[in-house]
Amino acid sequence: MGAVPGTVQASVLPAEEVSKALGQTLRSQHGTSEPPPALSADPLECAVAVGPATQAVYANGWTSFGSVTYQDSDTQADHTVTQVIGLYPTSDDASQVFATVSNGIANCPTAVRAGGAAGHRASQWNYELHTATAEAVSWVATQDAGDGWACHRQARLKGRAVLQVAVCQAGDSRQVAGTIADQLAARVSG
Repeated sequence: MGAVPGTVQASVLPAEEVSKALGQTLRSQHGTSEPPPALSADPLECAVAVGPATQAVYANGWTSFGSVTYQDSDTQADHTVTQVIGLYPTSDDASQVFATVSNGIANCPTAVRAGGAAGHRASQWNYELHTATAEAVSWVATQDAGDGWACHRQARLKGRAVLQVAVCQAGDSRQVAGTIADQLAARVSG
């Protein structure tokens, strides 16, 4: 059964298009229709940086939410791409959520993300803001001792929608994250 046209779920790019942009075949797919709980961060004020697609950003009040992650393996992924869309009642509400992302990244150069469930260990991350405007922000999260593992992220404000894209792999995926974010933004009715 396909997604209903005009819904958040119908707006995300399909795995084939994301795979083409990345140059890797992504098969595995995981999704959610509500933001997961915020992740534990040290320092606490870095909750947005360590969990930009969680309730730390996508606060109560959204009218529609969708998050889809594609990866090349169910077990040990070498490439993951996540698309997130939160739709809010008004553009002012969305602007406040977007400001949460921008400020949260700008004010957190480094943090420890708690391990949480599924046997994950705590990990140290460094955050570098690339660009920030009133409607777009891009940054990279690089894991210390992660053999080059980095997540290039983009967030966009489009009317009543706050979009995010994360491309995670060992290496530089900044351009790919921008390409996917552009394509996602073109599909979303804000």
